[in-house]
Amino acid sequence: MLAFELLQQFLGWMKDSRRASEHSLIAYQQDLTRFLGFLTQHVGEEPTKDTLSIISHKDLRSWLADENDKASNNPRLGRGRHTQDAAIRTRRRRLSALKSFYRYLALYHQVENSAATLLSTPKTKQILPHPLSQEEAMALSKDISIVDQSPIAQSRDVALFTLLYGCGLRLSEALGLDWIDLHHSRLDEEGGVLRVTGKGNKERLIPILPMVAKALMQWKAQHPGIAEGKTPVFIGLRGKRLNPSIAQKTMREYRRMMGLSDLATPHALRHSFATHIMQNGGDLRTIQTLLGHASLSTTQKYTFIDEAHLLKIWENAHPRARQDK
Repeated sequence: MLAFELLQQFLGWMKDSRRASEHSLIAYQQDLTRFLGFLTQHVGEEPTKDTLSIISHKDLRSWLADENDKASNNPRLGRGRHTQDAAIRTRRRRLSALKSFYRYLALYHQVENSAATLLSTPKTKQILPHPLSQEEAMALSKDISIVDQSPIAQSRDVALFTLLYGCGLRLSEALGLDWIDLHHSRLDEEGGVLRVTGKGNKERLIPILPMVAKALMQWKAQHPGIAEGKTPVFIGLRGKRLNPSIAQKTMREYRRMMGLSDLATPHALRHSFATHIMQNGGDLRTIQTLLGHASLSTTQKYTFIDEAHLLKIWENAHPRARQDK
């Protein structure tokens, strides 16, 4: 059997059995297609199941070296997001895809080859989240309406960005909501409990604060005849589900008007949600549950922000710290 046929079966398995997201499937396909393309040139013919069975650790290291050379010779390296560290993270992702592929081959196609497991994962710098301050996040929830002149768009934007900060949702999760989801949350002026489907189709429950409930109910009042079914909560001017690029553009306009950093993005509100809970006494397990992180190690990055926050308070408040300055 050809290796490319095995790749298609692997992608089908990831979609149906592992419930991988569309973005993950695209990444797996691109990364493993690159690998099989290299393998075709490396062995001089289209790779098969047997090729994957006998490929050596040295062969795989040659692939990683080839990936490293391509990244180093990328003319865009050093521009914008194309940093050296970003290139290393990309190679980490490709190596992870390769190892997942070989685990699948061992389980379902009797391909016993440990070469991939012997590859060491490239190390990257830990990237800390960039949250807004509590004052900036609270102000944005109401002042975002200054971007658009349309009262309907203003109400929608206030509801959307209040939801992002108040519930810590990813932008895709918020824009994927339908009115039936809010109906099931038993939303009223006191709040509710929202069931959200996140990455890997994993569900989690998130409390809806009164301030979030108020913004959502005001937005719903703009559509009195709306059916509480599979109708998108957030829509554009043409009545279709709101495109993420519109929300991102709104945020760009807002931060330009308010003089905020370029790091103030819709996703930064999710970081703000977690960071502000941490700073006000929340524990990691609670934040992990609210954010829908599969691993606690992903959530632990917020402890570093909290440490920096405590150090700043100490520097401003401790009399010896002021004296030393």
